Order: sequence, then structure tokens, then C-alpha cells
Amino acid sequence: MNEQLDILYLDDDIVVIDKPSGLLVHRSPIDRRERRFALQLLRDQLGQRVYPAHRLDKPTSGLLVFGLHSDAASRLQQQFRDRRISKTYHAVVRGYLDDAGRIDSPLSDKREAIEKGGSDQVRPPQSALTEFRTVDRVELPIPLGRYSSSRYSWVELKPHTGRKHQLRRHMKQSAHHIIGDTRYGDGKHNQLFRDQFDNRRLLLFATQLCFEHPFETGRWLQLDARVPAELQPLFDALSWSRLDRHGVSDIDPPEQFLAEPSEERSSDIGNSP
Repeated sequence: MNEQLDILYLDDDIVVIDKPSGLLVHRSPIDRRERRFALQLLRDQLGQRVYPAHRLDKPTSGLLVFGLHSDAASRLQQQFRDRRISKTYHAVVRGYLDDAGRIDSPLSDKREAIEKGGSDQVRPPQSALTEFRTVDRVELPIPLGRYSSSRYSWVELKPHTGRKHQLRRHMKQSAHHIIGDTRYGDGKHNQLFRDQFDNRRLLLFATQLCFEHPFETGRWLQLDARVPAELQPLFDALSWSRLDRHGVSDIDPPEQFLAEPSEERSSDIGNSP
């Protein structure tokens, strides 16, 4: 039987799935060995072509939007560029993060030669803004390094720009690395979660999207994705409630989108966190 993706929303123009961790959005020269892609799986499942409106990193799970025709994808991509799509993520990070705050730190964008077909190209650092809110914290009686215990936070992250790997890099900059991040994370804490909880994935989840339907003017949608059920034992061990909102609802336009779009544009809005 062909693999079936979890479809949260489907109409004549768009489809939204809950992408599992470990699945690439589409073919990429960065991972030539991979043979599974959300684009192809969804195409086969629906029996028609689909067009990605944005991307998520392979290890990140959660909400991923496709157009069912190129015009729908183009209009959604424009909303991402205009920053008129609200994106919310949740993550498990090392340490006790502040109750709330923002990380306003520019990020450089070094593109691998394999992506560009030539030498590495580096642009000047681009503005990058992430808001965060701590939902819960835990201190585990597990020694690590020079500490007699280990602290972790369950946090909500809202990127207002879309730089490459923005959330993972911003959390590294703040010394609150996302657990399971093998590129920007802290190996000691990743190992602790492997040993204690058998966790071998990135604990970063795209949990909510709010946007205006590309062909129904004034209709705003809110999509919510739950934290995967297989992580319930981990959340039980940490004494945290696992995020369980799942589905779609019509909403009033979010307040931040009632004003005219900002003149500032980001060419990287479609990039993954």
C-alpha cells in the first residue's frame, strides 16, 4: 500500500498536510540518497500535480502548504514574501528560556555550491526576527557536564522573517539549542535525549499557520497540527502536556495583517526554519 500523508485541509485550490519528520519536501541535491518526498507522495495520493508554496526542513514536522495549480502556489508564495502569513512553531530547547522575548539578530545566507552550481556565494547578513514564549520548563535529576541536573524548556516560536534555518540558528545563538538538532544543536543534550528517552529526531514542530485563502478574499484560515502521538511517552516523562490541536478553522483577520503590507520584503520567506 502506498504511503498516505495526513491531509488537514483540501479544496479546489490548496492542500495542507502534516509533514512527518524525516521527509524532504522535494528532491534536493543536498540529499541525493533520499527516495521519499512529500511532493511525490502527495501527488500520488491525490492523483494530480501539486505545487509547494514554502518549505520545511527534512527533520521538522508539521504544517506544509501546496497549491493544486501554479496560480494558487504563486499567490501563497506572494503572501509569504509579503509576510502576511503567521507561522508558529514549538520546540524543546536546552536550558531555561525567559518567559517571553524576541531575538533580533541578522543571519548570513551561505548557499552551498551544490545548490548554486558554482562557488559558494555569501550575501551580507539579512535581518532576522524571532519572537518566543516559554510554555513550560523542567529540571531533570540527570547530571550533564559540570551540572548536577539538566534543564529544558518547551517553547513557542514565531519567526517574522524566513531566513534559512532561522529558528535553529537563533536558538543556537541564544545558547538554547533545539534538542535533536544535529547541525546547530548541542551533542551532549542530544545524546541525553537518545539515552534517556530514545529520541532520535529534531524536536521542532510547525504547529500553526494563519493565512488568507488565495482565491476567497477576506477568508482567513487557521491550521493547527498536533505534536506526533509517538512522542507522548517523552512528554509524559517531562510532565508536559503534548500539544493536541489538530484541524482547520475560519478566523477573523489577525490584527497584525489589518494594516497595509510592509514595504520591506524578504526574498527568503519560503525557506525552512
